[in-house]
Amino acid sequence: MTADYKGDYQELVDEISELLGAPATLENRDFELIAFGAYDTEDELDASALDPVRTRSILTRRSTAAVRSWFEGFGITRAAGPVRIPRTPEAGVYRGRICLPVRHRGVVLGYVWLLDTDPGPTERQLAAAMEVTGRIGSLLADEAQHGADLSRELRAVLTAERGWQGDMAVAELRTALGSRADGVHTVLCVAPWPSADPDDAPSVRTVPHATALCTLPWGATGQSLAVLVRLRSPEAHTAALAAASRLLKETPAAGPHARLAAGIGEPRAGLTDLGTVWREASAAARAALAEPRLGPVAEWSRIGPYRLLTSLAPDTVHDPALAPLLSPAHHELARTAEVYLDCAGQAGRTAAELGIHRQTLYYRLSRVEQLTGLDLDDGEDRLLLHMGLKGARL
Repeated sequence: MTADYKGDYQELVDEISELLGAPATLENRDFELIAFGAYDTEDELDASALDPVRTRSILTRRSTAAVRSWFEGFGITRAAGPVRIPRTPEAGVYRGRICLPVRHRGVVLGYVWLLDTDPGPTERQLAAAMEVTGRIGSLLADEAQHGADLSRELRAVLTAERGWQGDMAVAELRTALGSRADGVHTVLCVAPWPSADPDDAPSVRTVPHATALCTLPWGATGQSLAVLVRLRSPEAHTAALAAASRLLKETPAAGPHARLAAGIGEPRAGLTDLGTVWREASAAARAALAEPRLGPVAEWSRIGPYRLLTSLAPDTVHDPALAPLLSPAHHELARTAEVYLDCAGQAGRTAAELGIHRQTLYYRLSRVEQLTGLDLDDGEDRLLLHMGLKGARL
């Protein structure tokens, strides 16, 4: 989100707070905090005012799904005017609320929240505040359209072929970003993204340091999330790491046994090489999914041999000599061989890592040689085995 949007929202929320004589809070329709008025009196700092629901909204910048469902039960998604919600201590709502729906062309885009007081605001005050929510609605609609445009332009850059098509896509993204196109950027990949619906992607506002984002295909049927992040310098990766951590923390995996990972491409100046940075980020995410010790957030520069392996076509990674070893029946032998090669062929380190006796290790390694026909005393055979085992993880 640009600084202009943020400032405009804050001004409008402050205007409502002044009209009603009470601090207002603005959230989007997903109950993600956009702006909130300042607390000016000791009463407003009282624990009864800052009930658990309001405190969590301000501190974490969002409400839980249960809170959202509870408030929506009062009809706020359909209301065209103010809705009063009574205090409900058992739900963590110690003070009543007044909800002012923010609509644009009949569609609810957000909510302005106020703590109800006695006496509360007059009908005339509420009517004036509702006029301001109309201006907020127009701003939210404009921001949503701008975000959709940026998503389209970013997707075009990351998927364009080299040549004039790529150059045109970069030029259009640069125009859409304006001054934010300058400087150093990286691309973050989160995969597998749990939804193929672009509307389920988070807003730029809720992802720290994000400049633009979009969803892209992942594998044969899945999706991934691409996030463009602007950095202070090529060495300062903190912004990208913060964005990745937030997304992994707040995005549910697609199933009980599913796992999410994030990859970060090597930073580049400008936008010209974003396609390359995206491929690096995707490769790093694949490496983090294949090798848990690299994740859950993996940087391209730190994934070692997976930089090479992820660049190969999937059918070239699996060598026929390794097929018997990679069968489920020989899982323990494959693991033994991989640990042995990770330990540079040092038997003592390998046995300690696996928690087995050296003689057991030697027996297993001889079985590996029998199954594959490879000689573990031969450097090239060891290289083939090592890369094949790593590639199988992908």
